[in-house]
Amino acid sequence: MIGCTKFSEEVKDPTAGINGGFEVSTNGLPVNWLVYTPNTVPNSKFEIILDKEDFIEGKQSLKFRVEKCSSTGGWRSPGFTNQFDAEQASSYRLRFWIKNNGAEFCIKAGGVSPKYGDMKTLLRSNEQINDWKQYEYKVPVAKEFNELRVEVNVLDPGTFWIDDIQIEKE
Repeated sequence: MIGCTKFSEEVKDPTAGINGGFEVSTNGLPVNWLVYTPNTVPNSKFEIILDKEDFIEGKQSLKFRVEKCSSTGGWRSPGFTNQFDAEQASSYRLRFWIKNNGAEFCIKAGGVSPKYGDMKTLLRSNEQINDWKQYEYKVPVAKEFNELRVEVNVLDPGTFWIDDIQIEKE
C-alpha cells in the first residue's frame, strides 16, 4: 500500500526556474517545489500561505501556519523539498531569508543520487525571528552525487516564513 501513498504535491513550470522567491504559483502552491501539504502530511493541521503582506524579495513569501504536526521531518511534517542538478565534487552556496514565530524548523541540504544521499542539518531552531534574517551556508556535493537536495520542515507548531532561496555554485 505504501506505493500508492502521495508524499507531496508538485506543480512544474520550466519557465519559472528555481522559483526561490515563490513568485510563481498554481493552486496556492509554489511551482517547482515538492510541497508537503495538508493533503499529504498525516496527523497534522496547517495552512500554506503565499504571503503578499510580508516578504523580503518580489511580491510574496512562503508562510506555514502550523497548529499541529509531527516533529519527524521529511514528508511527515509540513514543508517542502527539491533536487537540483549539481556538479560532482563541488560546493554550492545556499542563501535564504526567514522569519519565525513560535515554530521549530529544520533546514537540510546535501548531495544526493537516486539511491543515496549525504543530507546535513544546516539549521534547526525555534528562535523567535521577528525581522527577516538571512542565512548562508556552503554545501558540499561529493563525487558520488550529481544532485543537490534542499529540504525545509516545520517540526513544532507556530508560524514560519521563508523567501528568496538562492543556490549558486562556488
